[in-house]
Amino acid sequence: MTQDTTEVTHLILKHDDDSSVEVPVSEWSSMINEGPGENPKYALYAAGLYRPGSGEICAKHIAMSASSVLIHPYYHYPAIPDPGIKEAILEPEEKVIYTDDGQAKYLAACKDMNQYVVETFYKGLLEEKIDLKYYCVDPYGVKAMAMALRNNKNVTSIDFTDNFLNDDACFHLGEMLVTNLVMRELNLTGCRIGASGVKRLMANLPTNRSLRCLNLSRNKLGDEGAKYILDGFVRGLELPRLILRYNDLTGEAANYLTEALETYDRFTLLDLSWNKLSLIPYGTFHLLLQLSNCENLEDLNLSWNALSGPRIGSAIKAVMSAGKLKKLDISNNRFSEDAVDDIADGMWFAKKMQTLDLSYNPMTVNDALKIIGKMKFGRVKVQNLLMENIIVDSNFMQQLRHIKKIKKKVIITHGDVIDTSKPPDPDLREIVLNRADFLTKKQKKVQTDIALFAQQLVKESRTKMNAKAFAEAVEASGLPLNDDLVNEIINAFPGPKSGKGRTIDVNHLVDFAKRKWPDRKLPPTPPPEIVEPVVEPEPEPVPKGKAAKGGKKKK
Repeated sequence: MTQDTTEVTHLILKHDDDSSVEVPVSEWSSMINEGPGENPKYALYAAGLYRPGSGEICAKHIAMSASSVLIHPYYHYPAIPDPGIKEAILEPEEKVIYTDDGQAKYLAACKDMNQYVVETFYKGLLEEKIDLKYYCVDPYGVKAMAMALRNNKNVTSIDFTDNFLNDDACFHLGEMLVTNLVMRELNLTGCRIGASGVKRLMANLPTNRSLRCLNLSRNKLGDEGAKYILDGFVRGLELPRLILRYNDLTGEAANYLTEALETYDRFTLLDLSWNKLSLIPYGTFHLLLQLSNCENLEDLNLSWNALSGPRIGSAIKAVMSAGKLKKLDISNNRFSEDAVDDIADGMWFAKKMQTLDLSYNPMTVNDALKIIGKMKFGRVKVQNLLMENIIVDSNFMQQLRHIKKIKKKVIITHGDVIDTSKPPDPDLREIVLNRADFLTKKQKKVQTDIALFAQQLVKESRTKMNAKAFAEAVEASGLPLNDDLVNEIINAFPGPKSGKGRTIDVNHLVDFAKRKWPDRKLPPTPPPEIVEPVVEPEPEPVPKGKAAKGGKKKK
């Protein structure tokens, strides 16, 4: 044990023996500093016996400051710059700023979501319209498209016709329209979004003020989907052009739309064709009455709804009085008779209507006449009257020619033209003579016919005969005519009335037969033979002498 160690032990024991005595700070054991001594390699370097660079330098002898290696006598390499560790740890990540066209943002979003880039959409971000019709767009890729369109200033119309979109895609499209201020038309025809899809679309759509046309055709919305559309209008949706074709809407959906019209009545186009509005017709009736109060309505399509009856006809009449209505399509329904009367009367009040389509309704010829009869008045402003597949008659065509002289620019279409005039009754004389001639030619053994028989009677001065005498004459001539046919011939060529019964005018029969068969004539009657008298030869004179002698001998 060294002297220093003995001294330290002594001091500790002394402190333990007398703990009440305070030891000076200079004598505290913790203040004793035993340094490492002089570095032997440094001493060798100072003596010129050692050169650094052998790789045996200890890292603790290298001074570090401010993330860079300072110049050191034992280190000959350049300083290492900071690779960005401090900035990455202490400062927030720099925000990426994308251009408003959304192209770069779309590429980044597709990369983050592991979606394929749709080139047509990517290029269309610089144009006014993007057409993705029949493109089989991945519904989960619509989110990236919506992100790219949020601040886009170029695209005003996008068409997703016949692409399958799910609820998530509908939600992101609605969310996109919250910030997009230039989108004017959204076409979702045939996307099969259903009632749940339109619910998510309407969640954010009421805040948009740029959209002007929404096409939801062939999406199987049903009456439930119409209810969500109603909720959108109640919450402030402004949508002038709404297309709801092929959505199985009934009168109940018409009730929802009626309530929507009480909140928003600035529709310019409403297309409800190819639905089932004839079911629960009172809802359709009230909808039409409410539409008559729409001052901005210009185009209304109610075709293919099986609408019929005078009640709906009166509602159509009310709609036609809408101030700005230019086109009304009620084709392919079941309007006729009383309903057509109301529609014809409504033409008086259609101040700005240009096109009225009544094609393929079960209208009669008289119904068509009622409609075209209104066109000749100057008060009626209709320029295009369409009545395809509606049968008309000659009276209709006559009025049509008259109207085209008055209104040269008017266009009127119609179906087939039929002749309604009563056909002439068949000529009984023609029928009975043809029948008699047929039966006569059928019998090869008969050498005469009805025409020659009648001429023979006239030749015999038998021009007026009673029925019995005529029947006996026919039987005697050998004509193969039965009693019924003979009676019809007598009725066809009646003679003067007689108290003894019916008669026949044979002259009339002969005259008609000659006009029918001008080549049939009796052979000419040969002239009577002249009988010359027979002249007997005169007897030869007898000589007198001989006669006497002879007489004597006889005696």
